[in-house]
Amino acid sequence: MIGRITGLLAEKNPPQILVDVHGVGYELDVPMSTFYNLPAAGEKVSLVTHFAVREDGQFLYGFLTEGERFAFRQLIKISGVGARIALSVLSGLSVADLAAAVARQEAGRLTKVPGIGKKTAERLLLELKGKLAETTSAALPKADDASHDILNALLALGYNEREAAGAMKQLPAGVGTSDGIRQALKLLSKV
Repeated sequence: MIGRITGLLAEKNPPQILVDVHGVGYELDVPMSTFYNLPAAGEKVSLVTHFAVREDGQFLYGFLTEGERFAFRQLIKISGVGARIALSVLSGLSVADLAAAVARQEAGRLTKVPGIGKKTAERLLLELKGKLAETTSAALPKADDASHDILNALLALGYNEREAAGAMKQLPAGVGTSDGIRQALKLLSKV
């Protein structure tokens, strides 16, 4: 019913925002990936939305990109995965990271997301296989084995996706696995 909202961003209280559209305030739940990229309160914002009607109420979810909304809709189609878990997944992983984890069948990346256990991660990988294909080709970095190993090492050491990805971007191209891990850890320790 409601596919897009454009108005002034009235309030930001994670994970919920209030968008004023000509005097009507719409409450939207957004993933943290969207929340972090929102303008300051009082500025104009435009979000694609997903409107859900359930027994316990009507809910509006907002996303900055069509890709986030598409991934959200694919996630909530999975049995046992509700909007809260879907938002959590999109808060912990970008759409590109989610598509890469599904393509590579990496349950370990999904279990790093709060609320996702091993069984749920395996179900997500099974159910999403092939459904994020249109984003997968653009999402999968043409990474060599070294960068893949560096990323997995950082995740295993307890860094989240955002921290690990930020460190990975600062590494020189073609760096070896052990040197890459060492340099990434130095970068992360400065933060």
